[in-house]
Amino acid sequence: MIYFLIPILNESENIELLSKNLINCLPEENKYYVFVDDGSTDNSVAVLKKMAVSSSYTILGDGLNHGPGYAFNLGFEWILGHSHHDNDIVITLEADNTSDLTILPNMVSISYMGFDLVLASAYAQGGGFEQTTFLRKILSFGANMLLRFAYDIKVLTLSSFYRVYTITILKEVKKKYSSLIAEPGFISMIELLIKIIRTKGKIIEYPMTLHSSKRIGKSKMKVIKTTLRYLRFLIAGRNTL
Repeated sequence: MIYFLIPILNESENIELLSKNLINCLPEENKYYVFVDDGSTDNSVAVLKKMAVSSSYTILGDGLNHGPGYAFNLGFEWILGHSHHDNDIVITLEADNTSDLTILPNMVSISYMGFDLVLASAYAQGGGFEQTTFLRKILSFGANMLLRFAYDIKVLTLSSFYRVYTITILKEVKKKYSSLIAEPGFISMIELLIKIIRTKGKIIEYPMTLHSSKRIGKSKMKVIKTTLRYLRFLIAGRNTL
């Protein structure tokens, strides 16, 4: 089984295209979609139910906004409780269509070759940014450099949502750390990456172009707030991981 885990926050304008892309992607695979509504105040959930009616899916969430880390952890826990095979995989991605699904068959094939985590990377050779602000590039690059140095991380992309995990590595991380994710915000992806590294997971990056122009509406990430969370994690996180 391939589980798709996708957090949703006010993405009603993006869901129709997202649903069509998900249905057309990996047509030969057995797929299940886990959406976590993180307190949307628009009609995202109603649109999602309408578009996903012919698919196998679950929508989680309590109607409150907790942050992407909370949403991912909730979804991962649901999947771990429902997965029945050690060769299952979990694909996480953004709901705003910035993740390039044309590369997903290659990412899945690489995962089946024995890699515990396949990262879609805009920083890997061959990847890049189609459209983003200079400030966001600088802040992202600087924060990634500091965290890679502090935690001795060899991979280039730390916080991207777009990943392919084996169910086995998620179980191993859960066994070692009790919880997959404790951080509620965007820093959660770095937390989980570090935990996988320290669980000796096999990780590989695959080049991707980040298509920001495909997003309708603004990014949900607050740059300054997230940067401050990066710094807090940099200072305090080393004592908890």
